[in-house]
Amino acid sequence: MTGKERLLARIRHQQPDHLPLMPITMMFAADFAGVRYGDYARDHRVLAKAQLAVARRFGFDHVSAISDPARETADLGGVIEWFEDQPPAIVESRALLHEKSVLDRLPLPDPLAPGSRMRDRVDGVAMLAREAGAELLVEGWVEGPCALGADLRGLNTLMLDFIDDPPFVEALFDYCVRLETEFARAQIEAGASIMGIGDAAASLIGPRLYEQFVLPYEKKLVASIRAMGVPVRLHICGNTRKIAKGMGQTGADIVDLDFLTPMHEARAAMPEPQVLLGNIDPVRVLRDATPEGVEAALEECWRAAAPSWIVGPGCETPRGTPHENMDAMARFARSRQ
Repeated sequence: MTGKERLLARIRHQQPDHLPLMPITMMFAADFAGVRYGDYARDHRVLAKAQLAVARRFGFDHVSAISDPARETADLGGVIEWFEDQPPAIVESRALLHEKSVLDRLPLPDPLAPGSRMRDRVDGVAMLAREAGAELLVEGWVEGPCALGADLRGLNTLMLDFIDDPPFVEALFDYCVRLETEFARAQIEAGASIMGIGDAAASLIGPRLYEQFVLPYEKKLVASIRAMGVPVRLHICGNTRKIAKGMGQTGADIVDLDFLTPMHEARAAMPEPQVLLGNIDPVRVLRDATPEGVEAALEECWRAAAPSWIVGPGCETPRGTPHENMDAMARFARSRQ
């Protein structure tokens, strides 16, 4: 099987030849390719070449256009701080929606606008599809409604909005879903064969607010993307133990878990046939443990999540991860079905 066939078999609840391997690699990929992360995030050609190099060296089953959460906000006019060898950051103190009324006149950006950061990601997807689309699953990426809402409004302010102005939050999330649907569409038309959704801010609220505000809009976004004919991977960074059940109700084909959520709890909250991904500790295990420790931790995840499981760490692969530990992760994937 090719990597693409292997992942699609798992998503479709068929039997792959061995476990698929789908880690998030951003700074690790840039370092492996010998490029500065600022260039990786700015230039789709740098990103695509690094993704292809790291996937082929370590036997991944996919390549991904993920780089940072600031693309959409940058194209809307948000203030972004750039760094030479770190991901760009959104300046929360100068949030684009510092005044709620700005939302009423905020346009939907064209994801294909020349020179835009969204267009750069679309072009990256197209390059990955040309170079590896028959071999590897090509993953596009969009922000989830809570994540993009926090990027536009400011994280701390959004947390207050949940209590102070629920109608505004609903209007904001509706806007975010409409924007991300079109961004996803452009990436799918460029060749993405799966779409990742990152909704990190959703881990910072409790189950009541998640189910009331976030879950309905995650469902809408997932459904709109799946209607375009590609599967969806949902990743929420952080401790998602209290919202795990809701994550399993989004309709996402893959639920990607951070290491703070025990795999056995996630499997109990999201029973078969939900496909789970992850979730060894990316720092204390994948980066800092021995290869034997990596394999032992993966064995625990496999026993808790099998059979509908994909190998990967519980968030981004950290800089400085030893290559022998990455090889151990790939070796484990090849040894199990």
